[in-house]
This record gives sequence, structure tokens and C-alpha cells, in this order.
Amino acid sequence: MDLEQLLNAMTPEVFQRISTAVEIGKWPDGTPLTQQQRDSAMQAMMLYQSRHNTNAEHMSVEAGGEIKFKTKAEFKQDFGIEEPAQDDIARFDHNQF
Repeated sequence: MDLEQLLNAMTPEVFQRISTAVEIGKWPDGTPLTQQQRDSAMQAMMLYQSRHNTNAEHMSVEAGGEIKFKTKAEFKQDFGIEEPAQDDIARFDHNQF
């Protein structure tokens, strides 16, 4: 199977199984990944992401092959943390302390 066939045959479910195997170092049946399997699986994951990852997480490969780096503001937005308004700043005079 060549690379194009592999990428065309890989479904999101297969990608997730490979991703989990790389993260924990074991296949779903508990068999440990060899170093060669881990390296090949990581390469397949990155190639799959470079074609299909339109909503890239921080430090993952996004569609187009670039690595996505999120800013602090993007992380806050992802987690629903709102930035305080400029009017929310407390101001004190020197003699108030």
C-alpha cells in the first residue's frame, strides 16, 4: 500500500486509534508498539492531519502542513475565559494604602 492509498483509506476513527496508540505506547489490544511502529504511526498521523485537520489544536499539524501554535488569547477563548474589560481595573491613590 502506498502513501496515497493509506491516507485515502484512513478514517477519523482509525486516526484516533493510531493517535491513542502513539500516546500510550500500546495498541488497543494491549500489545506494545515497537519503535518502528511508533515512528511510522506518528508520520501517518502528521500526514493525515496535514490534509484533514481544519480545527487544529496547539502544537498539532493543521491542514496545509503547518504546525499550529495558539496564542494565549486563543486558549482563553477555547476555554471560555473572558478578558476583563478595561473599565474593570482597580485604581487607588497613594494615600489609600
